[in-house]
Amino acid sequence: MKVLNEMNLNFLSKSTNESYARSAVSSFFIQLDPTIDELSDIKTAVSEAVTNCIVHGYRNTMGKVFITARILEGNEVYIKIRDKGCGIADVNQAMEPMFTTAKEEERAGLGFAVMQTFMDKLKVTSKVGVGTTIIMTKKLSPRIKNA
Repeated sequence: MKVLNEMNLNFLSKSTNESYARSAVSSFFIQLDPTIDELSDIKTAVSEAVTNCIVHGYRNTMGKVFITARILEGNEVYIKIRDKGCGIADVNQAMEPMFTTAKEEERAGLGFAVMQTFMDKLKVTSKVGVGTTIIMTKKLSPRIKNA
């Protein structure tokens, strides 16, 4: 699918940067004139993915979170969020609702389930010791422009 526009950003894995990531990505997609619900879905999915990088990927260490956001033909959004953290040994298990590696903290283990709910497609790849990549896509509803 043809890329019509793209932005890239990276930031330290500090929890205070989660809201920045959510705002930056949603601001980039404003040019598509999404509905409030579509924008909320994108913000929520980005928030969950970035939080996973910070809490699980880097586990009490500091690293960088990398985001690529693209506008594709056909009013489709593409978001890739990755870290170079500890990685996930079993991605299928990690994607099960209620599974969490942060037992000592109050975590619901619903991050991937939330991302799947709010986006059309979710792909997670990971390698232990190398990091995790999350790719999400969502087709936005066509907006009728006044002539």
